[in-house]
Amino acid sequence: MKGDLSVCTAVTYRTKDHYFGRTLDYEKSFGEKVVVTPRNFSICFRMTDQCSSHYALIGMAAIVNDYPLYYDATNEYGLSIAGLNFPGNAFYGDAVEDKYNIAPFELPLWILGQCKTVDEVKKLMEHTQIVSIDFREDLKTTPLHWMVADEAHSIVIESMESGIKIYDNPVGVLTNNPSFDQQLFGLNNYMHLSIDEPKNYWPKTVGLKPYSRGMGALGLPGDLSSASRFVRAAFTKMHSLSGTSEAESISQVFHILGSVTQQRGLVRLDENAYEKTIYTSCCNTNQGIYYYKTYDSHRICAVSMRNENLEGKKLCVYPLVYEQEIYWQNSPFH
Repeated sequence: MKGDLSVCTAVTYRTKDHYFGRTLDYEKSFGEKVVVTPRNFSICFRMTDQCSSHYALIGMAAIVNDYPLYYDATNEYGLSIAGLNFPGNAFYGDAVEDKYNIAPFELPLWILGQCKTVDEVKKLMEHTQIVSIDFREDLKTTPLHWMVADEAHSIVIESMESGIKIYDNPVGVLTNNPSFDQQLFGLNNYMHLSIDEPKNYWPKTVGLKPYSRGMGALGLPGDLSSASRFVRAAFTKMHSLSGTSEAESISQVFHILGSVTQQRGLVRLDENAYEKTIYTSCCNTNQGIYYYKTYDSHRICAVSMRNENLEGKKLCVYPLVYEQEIYWQNSPFH
């Protein structure tokens, strides 16, 4: 994708199982598909040895020259990663002799192919340099930062001019700009938000009282900026309640992400281009099931990694469903 100001949101969620979801917001699709990379698919790295055996993974990717460029993915041990646009802040350095030099587009495969937990990712990143390498001449490097999560922990990886930063992520949410430490600090401005009815701190003689449900969350930002979406997604996710069944759990994740989806027409890029949520995804990281829906289709589609031959050598690819399906409960008029 181009290195511009596209926006996205990623979240984690837990009921009986653990879930990892995201939105991809842009003005056009890049032909992304749900892709399962089996254990014996040969991965070529530009500056590091080729890897012919690794952990299997599933996620959303554009495939170019038989190479999966993952936007987000989960491996067979439940470790997940999502790359989000980070323009103006992301900086990729030169190769370092005593480290593994990895291009940004290689990072999901590099991490998920060999790590089972966030702790393993932290150790791996101590020996990893993210270097500025374009995939090819017409596919330039995208400025990204990444949220990585297992069942117990979430972190954010940011490659900046001052070096690679790794932040613990206690809310399990990430948007775009500013840097994650500033996103997290910004929550201090919203400590007053509540799911409960607000208290009246004015003199009782004024006689103030709530006139609507939901007034405890007055001040929750509703605009489409990345800083505001971080607050809204964090508040929604941290207070969200769900049943423990699979249907209830994935429904709740899609509702959480629904609080930050982009409707076409609200963010104009030029006369003929408007940003929208291209797809919304939710992966059950325990079971390896990747759920998604697209902008024009509210139907939730699912692909199970464990239904594929994970010992294979070829990518398993599933095109996205874009057409809306409507269930008629009575016959339509003719």
